[in-house]
Amino acid sequence: MEGILFITSRCFRFVRGWEEKMKQVVGMVVSNKMQKSVVVAVDRLFYHKVYDRYVKRTSKFMAHDEHNRCNIGDKVRLDPSRPLSKHKNWVVAEILKKARIYVPPSPNVSSSSEVPAS
Repeated sequence: MEGILFITSRCFRFVRGWEEKMKQVVGMVVSNKMQKSVVVAVDRLFYHKVYDRYVKRTSKFMAHDEHNRCNIGDKVRLDPSRPLSKHKNWVVAEILKKARIYVPPSPNVSSSSEVPAS
């Protein structure tokens, strides 16, 4: 197996001819306002030698969601794919955890619970 291994800050890539492989990432959906597309925020921790502590960095990736199943707050796993558009190089592989959506209680109108004005 011949090829070159490139190590970048975001992913590991093994290039063999035109083939390029990136590793899967897990993140949180922050926007689903587009058709068949979502924006996913991926957090990563790295050790900073000068600060002598861990630092958190967030990257936002656009991903393809074929059936529009993702909502804001869902935890998803992204698989790399060929470039689908200018910014989309990822596909939503699966939804790991659905977000709990708050549904306000419907107002019940009943005459027996109201207090008559005097």
